[in-house]
Amino acid sequence: MNYKFKTKPYAHQLKALELSWEKPYFAYFMEMGTGKSKVLIDNIAMLYDAGKINGVLIIAPKGVYKNWHDGEIPTHLPDHVEHTSVLWQAMINQKQQKELDKLFVPGEDLHVLIMNVEAFSTKKGVEFAAKFLRCHRTMMAIDESTTIKNPSAKRTKSILSLAKEAKYRRIMTGSPVTKNPLDLFSQCYFLDPFHLDFTSYYAFRNRYAEMKTLHMHGRQIQIVNGFKNLGELSDKLKSFSYRVLKDDCL
Repeated sequence: MNYKFKTKPYAHQLKALELSWEKPYFAYFMEMGTGKSKVLIDNIAMLYDAGKINGVLIIAPKGVYKNWHDGEIPTHLPDHVEHTSVLWQAMINQKQQKELDKLFVPGEDLHVLIMNVEAFSTKKGVEFAAKFLRCHRTMMAIDESTTIKNPSAKRTKSILSLAKEAKYRRIMTGSPVTKNPLDLFSQCYFLDPFHLDFTSYYAFRNRYAEMKTLHMHGRQIQIVNGFKNLGELSDKLKSFSYRVLKDDCL
């Protein structure tokens, strides 16, 4: 791959970029320590240089989202990419408002908005993200995408509703499945509702989970009792994802 990277990529990072960089939707299932943040930033730079995007919304857990602004972007984004990077804060004072306003100043630079996933449980956060996405040609990326594994959670619903506003979508996590394969539904739905051939969580669950009915206090409750068709599910994932284990990089 002929690109002027700021920091030299390892072989597995190059492979991830070769597979993904031009695709509208992709999942980086890369364990901690394998450099998935660098891969995403390189992908952003390549799409920006190609004139495909001029805005990026990065969503990350509260404990790490500041590191994107202070660490990852300064370290890996090529110097030739002029950019404006702003951290979202729930309490918006005059100084913060001036920073946010920079994201809407016309120009050729790359506009980067970094938000914590909890912001999407608030009306203010969702409305600002929507405004940003509609004002730019954007990539929307979710770091630690298992944070949207619950399809009934408010933040998951908000993020899924905004996804259609982004031309490119990426998810990143070391372990896409935390407890059961059903964790994958919302993460993959964010990328494209048709990737897994199911637009309903319950249809997806019926295909890949064995359900059992419990009778409790006069009520019937369905619980997951096992899984099925996991080979089929794995094959579907391969078309739009890349898996890297830490042991693969030793």
